[in-house]
Parts: sequence; structure tokens; C-alpha cells
Amino acid sequence: MEIKIFDSEIKIMELIWEHKEISAKELSIIANDKFGWNKNTTYTVIKKLEAKGYIKRNDPNYICTPLISKNQVQSSETKSLVKRLFGGSKKALFSALLEDESLTQQDIDELKELIDKR
Repeated sequence: MEIKIFDSEIKIMELIWEHKEISAKELSIIANDKFGWNKNTTYTVIKKLEAKGYIKRNDPNYICTPLISKNQVQSSETKSLVKRLFGGSKKALFSALLEDESLTQQDIDELKELIDKR
């Protein structure tokens, strides 16, 4: 399943995943505190997520629950990134990561361990 999700939608999904189920009103309060969003902005994003089938809203109180997992979004976004920026080559992605000077030796060792486990 290919998931197309915008940054604003990810922000709301993160809150929903964190709370498992949460009312639209509570989401709007948290989004106002965290992102400075007004209620209408939050409700618009919630409606878009619902229209895409990524969440469901149940009465009473418009309780929002996720229909997709964070892992599904991460997997889809990673595949899209590899395809768009690295011509579909995972090797090219890893090369770019390894050339990143901010990687610590511990990061490199952990990446090696992940590869060895494959």
C-alpha cells in the first residue's frame, strides 16, 4: 500500500499514534500548543486523514483512531525516498548515509550489525 502523507498530516498522526485514540477537540488543543495551529487547521487535517482512510472518527466526541501504523508510513516514505532521490538504489542511500560526517563510530558499528543480521 502506497501512502501519500504530508508533513502536517504526519504531525497529527504522531499525536494519534501516541494517544492510540483521542478526540478531535483534544487534538486541536495539543496542535495549538505544539504547532500554533488554530482549531480549523487541525480539523481540516483530520478530515483529510479520514478521507484518505488513514484514521477513523467515531461519535460521540469525534474520537480519532489510526487505521495505518507508524511503521507502514515509515516503510512507504522510505521506499518513496529511495525511488525519488536514489534511483531506487538502497546501496546509494546507504552510501550517502555513510558519507555523512556526523555519523559516530557507534552509529557505524550499529549499521554494520544490522547488515550482518540480514
